[in-house]
Amino acid sequence: MRARLSILDLAPLGRGETASDSFAASVALAQCAEQLGYERVWYAEHHNIPTIASSATSVLIAHVGAQTRTIRLGAGGVMLPNHAPLLIAEQFGTLAAMYPDRIDLGLGRAPGGDQNTVYALRRDPHSADTFPQDVLELQGYLTGNSRIPGVDAIPGKGSNVPLYILGSSLFGAKLAAALGLPYAFASHFAPAALQPALVAYRAEFRPSEQLDRPYVIAGVNVLAAGTRAVAEAQLTSVRRARAVGQFGRQFGVVGPDVSDERADEILAAGAAPRVDETLTHTAVGTPDHVRDSLNHFLQLTNADELITVHPAPNAEDRLHSITLLVEATQSVTA
Repeated sequence: MRARLSILDLAPLGRGETASDSFAASVALAQCAEQLGYERVWYAEHHNIPTIASSATSVLIAHVGAQTRTIRLGAGGVMLPNHAPLLIAEQFGTLAAMYPDRIDLGLGRAPGGDQNTVYALRRDPHSADTFPQDVLELQGYLTGNSRIPGVDAIPGKGSNVPLYILGSSLFGAKLAAALGLPYAFASHFAPAALQPALVAYRAEFRPSEQLDRPYVIAGVNVLAAGTRAVAEAQLTSVRRARAVGQFGRQFGVVGPDVSDERADEILAAGAAPRVDETLTHTAVGTPDHVRDSLNHFLQLTNADELITVHPAPNAEDRLHSITLLVEATQSVTA
């Protein structure tokens, strides 16, 4: 079986780039992905991260949707505890009315930022505890079976926007299985529980109106380039960026403009092993190297779909990577 190919776009902000630059690059990426035959492009809700511009996920989806024709677009995901389910149903119901049969809604329960960000979002610290109930409430609005008497999502009611559960632990896997929903594992940055989560999801899956059998999406990083040396240089840049993103605040530095030397100091100060763990599932190199890596990853996961993250440091290299990936995967099978 050949796995479907999709893309997770974080709308990255590189050195010297503005949000407008990032959004233009996201449009170009989605247009290229559409031409190449990718299944979908998802955008992730993050907050207070200087290198990621996809915080207003539904707005970005609307912008990209207006400049593409057929490719599916969605959230990968909306952090539901940050929002009232009714508001998300209205937002994605609006998107579904604008772009019929093209909109997905992936749901996560993390805050998408640090503790100060949680406070700034006015999020209840215990809101994640009601995530399963919130998913059901949201599903009710979208299917036209509201769980709140007298309250409907308009737009949204009866839109049946497909839901996906995102996660990096057994919690999300078990919830997706219990609700009969597709499950997307964040192995592109949190690989530790990949295998037990997929085993639990498949073993406990209960069919639903949306889905009759388990459907696994697995995240994987891809740095495809014309030569191995170029791809390895990109990997060096990615390691530096993740070091700053994950640990920079501890060293008093943030953002994409931190020098390479300072990033290397953070890696050398103890960040390297943890950064490299997040990059466990990363295909690096020419199309041949990438093909071999993805074959191995598919054997490991038996995923139905790969959602690929292309973290190359500039937009041109990301476009090149998604193009080479299609070439590489002509012979990739699970």
